[in-house]
Amino acid sequence: MSNGDKSWMGLRRSSDEYICRVNNFLDKACERASQGNEILCPCKKCANCSWHYRNVVEDHLVAYGFVQGYTRWIFHGEGFSRNNPHRSSDDEGSDMHDDIDGLLHDTFRNVEGDFRHDEGVREGPSEDAKRFFKLVEEGKQELYPGCENFSKLSFTIRLYLLKCIHGLSNVAFTDILDLLKEAFPFAQLPESFYKAKSMIKDLGLHYEKMHACPNDCMLFWNDNEKAENRSVCGSSRWKNVINPLTNASSKVPAKVLRYFPLKPRLKRIFMCFETAAAMRWHATERPNDGNLRHPADGEAWKDFDSLHEDFARDPRNVRLGLSSDGFNPFRTMSISHSTWPVMLMNYNLSPWICMKPEYIILFMIIPGPSSLGKDINVYLQPLIAELKEL
Repeated sequence: MSNGDKSWMGLRRSSDEYICRVNNFLDKACERASQGNEILCPCKKCANCSWHYRNVVEDHLVAYGFVQGYTRWIFHGEGFSRNNPHRSSDDEGSDMHDDIDGLLHDTFRNVEGDFRHDEGVREGPSEDAKRFFKLVEEGKQELYPGCENFSKLSFTIRLYLLKCIHGLSNVAFTDILDLLKEAFPFAQLPESFYKAKSMIKDLGLHYEKMHACPNDCMLFWNDNEKAENRSVCGSSRWKNVINPLTNASSKVPAKVLRYFPLKPRLKRIFMCFETAAAMRWHATERPNDGNLRHPADGEAWKDFDSLHEDFARDPRNVRLGLSSDGFNPFRTMSISHSTWPVMLMNYNLSPWICMKPEYIILFMIIPGPSSLGKDINVYLQPLIAELKEL
Protein backbone atom coordinates (compact mmCIF):
# COMPACT_ATOMS: atom_id res chain seq x y z
CA MET A 1 0.00 0.00 0.00
CA SER A 2 1.30 3.45 -0.87
CA ASN A 3 -0.30 6.86 -0.83
CA GLY A 4 2.62 8.55 -2.62
CA ASP A 5 3.22 11.98 -1.11
CA LYS A 6 2.75 11.83 2.66
CA SER A 7 3.16 15.52 3.41
CA TRP A 8 -0.55 15.57 4.33
CA MET A 9 0.39 13.81 7.60
CA GLY A 10 1.59 17.21 8.84
CA LEU A 11 -1.67 19.02 8.05
CA ARG A 12 -3.98 20.41 10.72
CA ARG A 13 -5.71 17.32 12.06
CA SER A 14 -9.16 18.88 12.07
CA SER A 15 -8.99 19.77 8.36
CA ASP A 16 -11.20 17.94 5.88
CA GLU A 17 -8.23 16.91 3.74
CA TYR A 18 -6.41 15.31 6.68
CA ILE A 19 -9.50 13.37 7.76
CA CYS A 20 -10.15 12.24 4.16
CA ARG A 21 -6.54 11.05 3.79
CA VAL A 22 -6.72 9.22 7.12
CA ASN A 23 -9.81 7.36 5.92
CA ASN A 24 -8.06 6.43 2.66
CA PHE A 25 -5.14 5.12 4.70
CA LEU A 26 -7.48 3.09 6.92
CA ASP A 27 -9.38 1.68 3.92
CA LYS A 28 -6.20 0.14 2.54
CA ALA A 29 -4.76 -0.85 5.91
CA CYS A 30 -7.95 -2.68 6.92
CA GLU A 31 -7.98 -4.57 3.61
CA ARG A 32 -4.73 -6.21 4.74
CA ALA A 33 -5.72 -6.70 8.39
CA SER A 34 -4.43 -10.06 9.62
CA GLN A 35 -5.67 -9.95 13.23
CA GLY A 36 -9.43 -10.16 12.75
CA ASN A 37 -10.75 -6.65 12.20
CA GLU A 38 -7.97 -4.97 14.19
CA ILE A 39 -4.88 -3.16 12.91
CA LEU A 40 -1.84 -1.68 14.58
CA CYS A 41 -2.50 1.92 15.58
CA PRO A 42 0.22 4.29 14.22
CA CYS A 43 -0.74 7.27 16.40
CA LYS A 44 1.76 9.03 18.67
CA LYS A 45 0.21 7.39 21.73
CA CYS A 46 0.19 3.78 20.50
CA ALA A 47 3.26 3.96 18.20
CA ASN A 48 2.39 0.74 16.32
CA CYS A 49 2.37 -1.26 19.55
CA SER A 50 -1.39 -1.60 20.18
CA TRP A 51 -4.11 -3.26 18.10
CA HIS A 52 -7.46 -1.48 17.74
CA TYR A 53 -10.56 -1.51 15.57
CA ARG A 54 -10.75 0.94 12.69
CA ASN A 55 -12.96 3.51 14.45
CA VAL A 56 -10.58 3.65 17.44
CA VAL A 57 -7.53 4.09 15.17
CA GLU A 58 -9.33 6.89 13.30
CA ASP A 59 -10.10 8.68 16.58
CA HIS A 60 -6.48 8.32 17.70
CA LEU A 61 -5.04 9.66 14.43
CA VAL A 62 -7.31 12.68 14.55
CA ALA A 63 -6.66 13.31 18.25
CA TYR A 64 -2.91 12.59 18.42
CA GLY A 65 -1.63 12.41 14.82
CA PHE A 66 0.81 9.89 13.35
CA VAL A 67 3.87 8.81 15.30
CA GLN A 68 6.85 10.92 14.23
CA GLY A 69 8.89 9.46 11.38
CA TYR A 70 6.34 6.87 10.31
CA THR A 71 6.39 7.79 6.63
CA ARG A 72 6.93 4.28 5.33
CA TRP A 73 3.90 2.26 6.39
CA ILE A 74 5.62 -1.09 6.81
CA PHE A 75 3.11 -2.26 9.42
CA HIS A 76 0.20 -1.46 7.12
CA GLY A 77 1.26 -3.13 3.89
CA GLU A 78 3.82 -0.79 2.35
CA GLY A 79 7.38 -1.71 1.49
CA PHE A 80 7.16 -5.31 0.31
CA SER A 81 6.82 -4.64 -3.41
CA ARG A 82 9.90 -3.95 -5.47
CA ASN A 83 8.13 -1.97 -8.15
CA ASN A 84 6.45 0.90 -6.36
CA PRO A 85 5.77 3.68 -8.86
CA HIS A 86 5.04 6.18 -6.12
CA ARG A 87 8.43 5.96 -4.46
CA SER A 88 10.95 8.64 -5.30
CA SER A 89 14.51 7.68 -6.01
CA ASP A 90 15.51 10.15 -3.30
CA ASP A 91 13.41 8.42 -0.61
CA GLU A 92 15.37 6.77 2.16
CA GLY A 93 15.37 3.04 1.62
CA SER A 94 14.00 3.36 -1.90
CA ASP A 95 16.43 0.76 -3.20
CA MET A 96 14.49 -2.41 -2.52
CA HIS A 97 17.10 -4.66 -4.13
CA ASP A 98 17.87 -7.63 -1.92
CA ASP A 99 21.63 -7.62 -1.52
CA ILE A 100 21.88 -11.34 -0.79
CA ASP A 101 25.57 -11.45 -1.79
CA GLY A 102 26.33 -8.70 0.72
CA LEU A 103 24.25 -10.42 3.38
CA LEU A 104 26.11 -13.70 2.95
CA HIS A 105 29.50 -11.96 2.84
CA ASP A 106 28.80 -10.14 6.12
CA THR A 107 27.52 -13.34 7.75
CA PHE A 108 30.33 -15.65 6.62
CA ARG A 109 33.17 -13.24 5.90
CA ASN A 110 35.80 -15.48 7.49
CA VAL A 111 34.74 -18.60 5.66
CA GLU A 112 37.72 -18.37 3.28
CA GLY A 113 39.95 -19.15 6.24
CA ASP A 114 38.38 -22.58 6.47
CA PHE A 115 40.31 -23.69 3.39
CA ARG A 116 43.95 -23.77 4.45
CA HIS A 117 46.90 -25.47 2.83
CA ASP A 118 49.36 -26.97 5.26
CA GLU A 119 52.25 -28.94 3.77
CA GLY A 120 50.18 -29.70 0.70
CA VAL A 121 47.22 -31.08 2.68
CA ARG A 122 43.93 -29.32 2.01
CA GLU A 123 41.48 -29.28 4.90
CA GLY A 124 37.80 -29.83 4.19
CA PRO A 125 35.19 -27.15 4.68
CA SER A 126 33.91 -26.39 8.17
CA GLU A 127 30.24 -26.42 9.08
CA ASP A 128 30.10 -22.65 8.53
CA ALA A 129 31.58 -23.08 5.08
CA LYS A 130 29.08 -25.80 4.20
CA ARG A 131 26.20 -23.55 5.24
CA PHE A 132 27.72 -20.68 3.29
CA PHE A 133 27.99 -22.62 0.03
CA LYS A 134 24.50 -24.04 0.48
CA LEU A 135 23.07 -20.52 0.89
CA VAL A 136 25.12 -19.23 -2.04
CA GLU A 137 23.63 -21.95 -4.22
CA GLU A 138 20.11 -21.07 -3.06
CA GLY A 139 20.87 -17.40 -3.59
CA LYS A 140 21.79 -18.15 -7.22
CA GLN A 141 18.65 -20.20 -7.93
CA GLU A 142 16.04 -18.20 -9.79
CA LEU A 143 12.64 -18.35 -8.18
CA TYR A 144 11.34 -19.46 -11.57
CA PRO A 145 12.93 -19.42 -15.05
CA GLY A 146 13.51 -15.83 -16.13
CA CYS A 147 12.75 -14.28 -12.72
CA GLU A 148 14.99 -11.25 -12.15
CA ASN A 149 13.48 -9.93 -8.92
CA PHE A 150 13.84 -12.88 -6.57
CA SER A 151 16.09 -15.81 -5.89
CA LYS A 152 14.89 -18.79 -3.91
CA LEU A 153 16.67 -17.47 -0.82
CA SER A 154 15.50 -13.84 -1.07
CA PHE A 155 11.88 -14.88 -1.66
CA THR A 156 11.95 -17.25 1.32
CA ILE A 157 13.37 -14.51 3.56
CA ARG A 158 10.69 -12.05 2.39
CA LEU A 159 7.91 -14.60 2.89
CA TYR A 160 9.21 -15.46 6.37
CA LEU A 161 9.23 -11.75 7.22
CA LEU A 162 5.57 -11.50 6.27
CA LYS A 163 4.81 -14.47 8.49
CA CYS A 164 6.44 -12.78 11.47
CA ILE A 165 4.88 -9.34 10.92
CA HIS A 166 1.34 -10.66 10.39
CA GLY A 167 1.46 -13.39 13.00
CA LEU A 168 0.81 -16.32 10.64
CA SER A 169 0.89 -19.78 12.17
CA ASN A 170 3.35 -22.44 11.00
CA VAL A 171 0.48 -24.40 9.44
CA ALA A 172 -0.77 -21.31 7.59
CA PHE A 173 2.75 -20.67 6.26
CA THR A 174 2.98 -24.24 4.93
CA ASP A 175 -0.49 -23.95 3.35
CA ILE A 176 0.58 -20.75 1.58
CA LEU A 177 3.67 -22.55 0.26
CA ASP A 178 1.47 -25.41 -0.99
CA LEU A 179 -0.83 -22.95 -2.75
CA LEU A 180 2.10 -21.12 -4.37
CA LYS A 181 3.59 -24.40 -5.59
CA GLU A 182 0.23 -25.43 -7.03
CA ALA A 183 -0.20 -22.09 -8.80
CA PHE A 184 3.46 -21.82 -9.89
CA PRO A 185 4.76 -25.40 -10.28
CA PHE A 186 8.09 -24.22 -11.72
CA ALA A 187 8.86 -21.99 -8.72
CA GLN A 188 11.77 -23.08 -6.50
CA LEU A 189 10.06 -22.96 -3.11
CA PRO A 190 10.80 -24.70 0.21
CA GLU A 191 8.69 -27.81 0.75
CA SER A 192 7.37 -26.73 4.14
CA PHE A 193 7.66 -24.23 6.95
CA TYR A 194 10.39 -26.30 8.58
CA LYS A 195 12.50 -26.30 5.39
CA ALA A 196 12.11 -22.52 5.16
CA LYS A 197 12.98 -22.16 8.83
CA SER A 198 16.17 -24.19 8.36
CA MET A 199 17.24 -21.78 5.58
CA ILE A 200 16.65 -18.80 7.87
CA LYS A 201 18.45 -20.57 10.71
CA ASP A 202 21.54 -21.01 8.52
CA LEU A 203 21.74 -17.21 8.38
CA GLY A 204 22.25 -17.22 12.14
CA LEU A 205 18.76 -16.02 13.13
CA HIS A 206 18.08 -18.76 15.63
CA TYR A 207 17.52 -19.24 19.32
CA GLU A 208 18.10 -21.90 21.95
CA LYS A 209 15.54 -23.53 24.21
CA MET A 210 16.10 -24.04 27.92
CA HIS A 211 13.73 -25.91 30.18
CA ALA A 212 12.70 -24.08 33.34
CA CYS A 213 10.99 -25.00 36.58
CA PRO A 214 7.25 -24.15 36.35
CA ASN A 215 7.65 -22.37 39.71
CA ASP A 216 10.53 -20.19 38.39
CA CYS A 217 13.02 -21.50 40.94
CA MET A 218 15.68 -22.82 38.52
CA LEU A 219 16.79 -23.37 34.95
CA PHE A 220 17.61 -26.89 33.79
CA TRP A 221 20.89 -25.58 32.48
CA ASN A 222 24.62 -26.14 32.97
CA ASP A 223 25.09 -28.57 35.87
CA ASN A 224 21.33 -29.08 36.17
CA GLU A 225 20.74 -29.76 32.48
CA LYS A 226 19.96 -33.45 33.02
CA ALA A 227 18.00 -33.04 36.26
CA GLU A 228 14.42 -34.30 36.25
CA ASN A 229 13.11 -32.16 39.11
CA ARG A 230 14.12 -29.45 41.54
CA SER A 231 15.15 -30.55 45.01
CA VAL A 232 13.85 -27.33 46.58
CA CYS A 233 10.26 -27.29 45.30
CA GLY A 234 10.12 -30.85 43.96
CA SER A 235 8.44 -29.81 40.68
CA SER A 236 9.11 -31.91 37.60
CA ARG A 237 10.49 -30.33 34.45
CA TRP A 238 7.88 -32.33 32.47
CA LYS A 239 4.13 -32.40 32.14
CA ASN A 240 2.09 -35.22 30.66
CA VAL A 241 -0.03 -34.43 27.62
CA ILE A 242 -2.69 -36.85 26.38
CA ASN A 243 -3.22 -37.18 22.63
CA PRO A 244 -7.03 -37.11 22.20
CA LEU A 245 -6.83 -39.29 19.07
CA THR A 246 -4.58 -42.07 20.29
CA ASN A 247 -5.07 -41.58 24.04
CA ALA A 248 -1.30 -41.90 24.33
CA SER A 249 0.61 -39.91 26.92
CA SER A 250 3.74 -37.95 26.08
CA LYS A 251 6.11 -35.83 28.15
CA VAL A 252 6.61 -32.18 27.19
CA PRO A 253 8.58 -29.47 29.03
CA ALA A 254 6.52 -27.67 31.66
CA LYS A 255 8.15 -24.34 30.83
CA VAL A 256 10.54 -23.33 28.04
CA LEU A 257 12.78 -20.28 27.91
CA ARG A 258 13.66 -18.94 24.44
CA TYR A 259 17.22 -17.66 24.57
CA PHE A 260 19.00 -15.70 21.81
CA PRO A 261 22.79 -15.90 22.37
CA LEU A 262 24.40 -12.50 22.69
CA LYS A 263 27.83 -13.16 21.18
CA PRO A 264 26.65 -13.90 17.62
CA ARG A 265 24.58 -10.70 17.64
CA LEU A 266 27.53 -8.60 18.76
CA LYS A 267 29.64 -10.23 16.04
CA ARG A 268 27.01 -9.25 13.47
CA ILE A 269 27.28 -5.62 14.52
CA PHE A 270 31.02 -5.53 13.82
CA MET A 271 30.75 -7.55 10.60
CA CYS A 272 29.07 -4.63 8.84
CA PHE A 273 31.29 -1.61 8.16
CA GLU A 274 28.53 0.94 8.75
CA THR A 275 27.38 -0.42 12.11
CA ALA A 276 30.97 -1.05 13.24
CA ALA A 277 31.74 2.64 12.66
CA ALA A 278 28.50 3.66 14.41
CA MET A 279 29.62 1.74 17.53
CA ARG A 280 32.26 4.44 18.15
CA TRP A 281 29.78 7.34 17.96
CA HIS A 282 29.78 7.93 21.72
CA ALA A 283 33.54 8.59 21.65
CA THR A 284 34.23 10.07 18.21
CA GLU A 285 31.14 12.01 17.16
CA ARG A 286 29.20 12.85 20.32
CA PRO A 287 29.07 16.62 20.94
CA ASN A 288 30.95 17.45 24.13
CA ASP A 289 29.24 20.72 25.07
CA GLY A 290 27.98 19.83 28.55
CA ASN A 291 24.41 19.10 27.45
CA LEU A 292 22.82 15.82 28.51
CA ARG A 293 21.63 14.07 25.35
CA HIS A 294 23.13 10.56 25.67
CA PRO A 295 24.04 8.24 28.59
CA ALA A 296 27.71 9.02 27.85
CA ASP A 297 27.03 12.60 29.02
CA GLY A 298 25.90 11.38 32.46
CA GLU A 299 27.90 11.09 35.65
CA ALA A 300 27.34 7.31 35.92
CA TRP A 301 29.08 6.74 32.57
CA LYS A 302 31.99 9.00 33.55
CA ASP A 303 32.35 7.34 36.96
CA PHE A 304 32.43 3.92 35.30
CA ASP A 305 35.16 5.12 32.90
CA SER A 306 37.27 6.37 35.78
CA LEU A 307 36.98 3.02 37.57
CA HIS A 308 37.65 0.89 34.46
CA GLU A 309 40.19 2.83 32.45
CA ASP A 310 41.30 -0.15 30.34
CA PHE A 311 37.73 -0.80 29.26
CA ALA A 312 37.05 2.87 28.55
CA ARG A 313 40.21 3.27 26.48
CA ASP A 314 38.75 1.37 23.50
CA PRO A 315 35.49 2.97 22.25
CA ARG A 316 34.52 -0.28 20.50
CA ASN A 317 33.87 -1.95 23.86
CA VAL A 318 30.14 -2.46 24.13
CA ARG A 319 27.90 -0.68 26.66
CA LEU A 320 24.53 -2.35 27.15
CA GLY A 321 21.41 -1.41 29.08
CA LEU A 322 18.88 -4.07 30.09
CA SER A 323 15.14 -3.62 29.96
CA SER A 324 12.23 -5.97 30.58
CA ASP A 325 8.53 -5.83 31.27
CA GLY A 326 5.63 -8.24 31.18
CA PHE A 327 2.81 -8.08 28.66
CA ASN A 328 -0.22 -10.10 27.68
CA PRO A 329 0.44 -11.55 24.20
CA PHE A 330 -3.21 -12.49 23.72
CA ARG A 331 -4.47 -8.86 23.66
CA THR A 332 -7.47 -9.66 25.83
CA MET A 333 -8.12 -8.87 29.47
CA SER A 334 -10.15 -12.06 29.95
CA ILE A 335 -6.91 -14.09 30.05
CA SER A 336 -4.39 -13.44 32.80
CA HIS A 337 -0.99 -14.02 31.26
CA SER A 338 2.37 -12.29 31.55
CA THR A 339 5.19 -12.99 29.08
CA TRP A 340 8.49 -11.19 29.65
CA PRO A 341 10.84 -10.22 26.80
CA VAL A 342 14.33 -9.22 27.96
CA MET A 343 15.95 -6.62 25.70
CA LEU A 344 19.40 -5.04 25.58
CA MET A 345 19.91 -1.43 24.46
CA ASN A 346 23.17 -0.68 22.66
CA TYR A 347 24.36 2.61 24.16
CA ASN A 348 27.44 2.82 21.93
CA LEU A 349 25.11 4.08 19.20
CA SER A 350 23.75 7.57 18.75
CA PRO A 351 20.47 8.42 20.54
CA TRP A 352 18.54 8.55 17.26
CA ILE A 353 19.60 4.97 16.44
CA CYS A 354 19.95 3.04 19.71
CA MET A 355 16.21 3.06 20.47
CA LYS A 356 15.08 1.98 17.01
CA PRO A 357 13.57 -1.54 17.06
CA GLU A 358 16.09 -2.92 14.57
CA TYR A 359 19.00 -1.99 16.89
CA ILE A 360 17.45 -3.32 20.11
CA ILE A 361 18.79 -6.79 20.94
CA LEU A 362 16.12 -9.27 22.00
CA PHE A 363 17.99 -11.54 24.40
CA MET A 364 15.32 -13.88 25.72
CA ILE A 365 11.57 -14.46 25.99
CA ILE A 366 10.49 -15.66 29.43
CA PRO A 367 7.16 -17.50 29.21
CA GLY A 368 4.16 -16.89 31.46
CA PRO A 369 1.61 -17.25 32.72
CA SER A 370 2.52 -15.48 35.96
CA SER A 371 4.54 -12.35 36.65
CA LEU A 372 8.15 -13.00 37.67
CA GLY A 373 9.07 -10.48 40.36
CA LYS A 374 12.51 -11.21 41.79
CA ASP A 375 12.52 -14.63 40.13
CA ILE A 376 13.68 -12.93 36.93
CA ASN A 377 17.21 -13.34 38.34
CA VAL A 378 16.92 -17.09 37.69
CA TYR A 379 16.39 -16.47 33.98
CA LEU A 380 19.20 -13.94 33.66
CA GLN A 381 21.88 -16.52 34.48
CA PRO A 382 22.74 -17.22 30.80
CA LEU A 383 23.20 -13.48 30.20
CA ILE A 384 25.46 -13.11 33.23
CA ALA A 385 27.52 -16.11 32.08
CA GLU A 386 27.93 -14.64 28.59
CA LEU A 387 28.87 -11.21 29.92
CA LYS A 388 31.49 -12.74 32.22
CA GLU A 389 32.96 -14.66 29.31
CA LEU A 390 33.02 -11.52 27.16
